[in-house]
Amino acid sequence: MSGPASLPVDLVARVDAWMAEDPDPGTRRELSTLLEKGDEGGLRDRFDQPLSFGTAGLRGPMGAGPARMNQVVVRKTTAGLSQYLLDRYRLDQYGLEQEGHPAPTVVVGHDARHRSADFADDAARVAAASGVRVWRFGTALPTPVTAFAVRHLQAAAGVMITASHNPAPDNGYKVYLSDGAQIVPPYDAEVAARAASAVVPDDDALSGPFGDLLYNIDEAELLAAYRRAVLAVVSPAGPRRLRTLYSPLHGVGGAVLPRLLEEAGFEPPALVAAQAVPDPEFPTAPFPNPEEPGVLDPALADAERFAVDLVLVNDPDADRLAVAVPKPSGAGFHVLSGDELGVLIADHLIATTTGADRLVATTVVSSSMLSALANWAGVAYIETLTGFKWIARAALLLPHHRLLFGYEEALGYAVSDAVADKDGLSAALVVADMVARAKQEGRSLMDRFAELESALGVYSTSQWSLRLTGSDALRQMAVLMERWRAAPPDRLAGLEVTEVRDLALGEDGLPRSDVLILRLGAAGRVVLRPSGTEPKLKVYFEATTGPSAPTDLPEARGAAQARLDELRRDVTRLLSPASLSS
Repeated sequence: MSGPASLPVDLVARVDAWMAEDPDPGTRRELSTLLEKGDEGGLRDRFDQPLSFGTAGLRGPMGAGPARMNQVVVRKTTAGLSQYLLDRYRLDQYGLEQEGHPAPTVVVGHDARHRSADFADDAARVAAASGVRVWRFGTALPTPVTAFAVRHLQAAAGVMITASHNPAPDNGYKVYLSDGAQIVPPYDAEVAARAASAVVPDDDALSGPFGDLLYNIDEAELLAAYRRAVLAVVSPAGPRRLRTLYSPLHGVGGAVLPRLLEEAGFEPPALVAAQAVPDPEFPTAPFPNPEEPGVLDPALADAERFAVDLVLVNDPDADRLAVAVPKPSGAGFHVLSGDELGVLIADHLIATTTGADRLVATTVVSSSMLSALANWAGVAYIETLTGFKWIARAALLLPHHRLLFGYEEALGYAVSDAVADKDGLSAALVVADMVARAKQEGRSLMDRFAELESALGVYSTSQWSLRLTGSDALRQMAVLMERWRAAPPDRLAGLEVTEVRDLALGEDGLPRSDVLILRLGAAGRVVLRPSGTEPKLKVYFEATTGPSAPTDLPEARGAAQARLDELRRDVTRLLSPASLSS
């Protein structure tokens, strides 16, 4: 099909070629309509910036073209992944051809979003038709279960169809390598290069039969194995008197977490009824991210009514966890920040384990308090780039160490080496254990956090995002980042900027990344980076004080918060929309 004469010939040719490959009448019709209207902007929006592997795989709105999630993108990416695996496994460690080598195996899972089951079926069939053995889930299950299955089944790779906490119109494609962690450079580039030139098997090949190349996972056995593995993180002898409220946020966590808590000896959690059943429309949370304002309101309202000890909320694919506990005053609930909960879990795991090989890790945008805690407790610490693909592999940077705990401030926690990714289910189990222990002692998690602040100092953190719109959103982010690189501010919140670290240069042994860190001496820092999953520029603030007596904590917290507020005012002014046109 050709378009109006007003459309560029090369663009029309790309659209025609794409439509010839597209098996979905809906997305073909979408492109046909744009061609008929001569809508060059709409076509370029779908073709000029193809989806690429970001912080957590491919992710974007569903629709037509290489810049959207659709059957062609899923099929071509899977064909590229399959070719990568076949190329890698047909050679031995010396790069020589292996005779009679077994076919590599890939695990394919999916969540309950629109089209997730269809995309997972496409991925499984393309991989099998390409000669790769496939273990696939028939049921929508949490992302951490797919990550666990990669290791448990000793697969060469894993694919998870999910957009995690993105809005309902989005979907995504996450890839795991044989270690069970998300794909990292240069392997993502190798897969992408093969996908770009991949020849997708035709419909006859995709209809099977696949012989011994396509298997359905025994989900009952797999889930039992997952529960056994993560239950080992908590002591079976710990206290279990706890009233818990849980929300899977219209997602798939409800298929796993309630039974996991019961097998650990806790009472079944009460459920937030309005969010208990998977619903890809996310009716109570258009942005189903527990960090978004208002998303936790239904859970907090139920928590007040049921007078619970603990509120647990997963995001829709259950790899993240939000937690709320009663305020010490007894009036309302305190929602822990990702940094507060990360430090508390680390403190608990350090206190309940032994060994000189223990390592804790977090990212360059998370609180510096974990570093102070690790130094105070005598365990190793590593700071990584943003993304769990780096945290999960932190132990590779420090020989003879094991990752005891890793977290990122965006509510992601890794508490068990059975899952080499963030896992909101096993983290919820550990938090329940922590709260039950504190309850037995007549204390709360926030009592312990206050003790840590007194010993280590106050580390107040917050973040702000500049959401960009339009087809040139990526260009806008690049312009802002380059302006700050070229001329960073000399002062912020009245404090001198003492150091500017540009991780695009690959500083401190970290891989190159589009991140700027502005330090304010010992008083705090500001970190800027483009989001790897959404069109927005993310800014992270930290204001710190030194250790203080418990009686002086309110004053120290107030000073840190005031500095944090001033930092945010200065940075948001400097990143105002007017700065893009100046």
